[in-house]
Amino acid sequence: MTFLKSGLAALALGFALPAFAAETITISDPYARFMPGAMAGAAFMVIENHGAEDDRLVDVASDVAQKVQLHTHKAGADGMMQMIHVPEGFPVPAGGSHALQRGGDHVMFMGLNERPAEGAIVSVTLTFEKAGEITVEVPVDSAR
Repeated sequence: MTFLKSGLAALALGFALPAFAAETITISDPYARFMPGAMAGAAFMVIENHGAEDDRLVDVASDVAQKVQLHTHKAGADGMMQMIHVPEGFPVPAGGSHALQRGGDHVMFMGLNERPAEGAIVSVTLTFEKAGEITVEVPVDSAR
């Protein structure tokens, strides 16, 4: 009987986690840019944490590219700005927000499978340490 109860509890938790994510993390103002001739692009948005605990964006995925990573810009030793992968992700404080924006933290698409057209929608799955996965429909707005 214990095995059955454990299985039912796990099933209930599986249904509760998406609700938890929707209640604590919200995404606003998403958009993606894909420059002509480049086999890469980026997505930007504001992540808001309405929960009482800090969370962290730890991973990102999308079918639009062969590789999708969390990136930021940092000054190199020569003073030039460089884009670098941030494998530890980005903190999203309780009751606060974290902006993924041009010139800062962002989602990077590398090795595009196909170049999305202006106005198309790109599906991006964000993975949070506590809130789990949230899929965001991101409009392409390369003029922005």
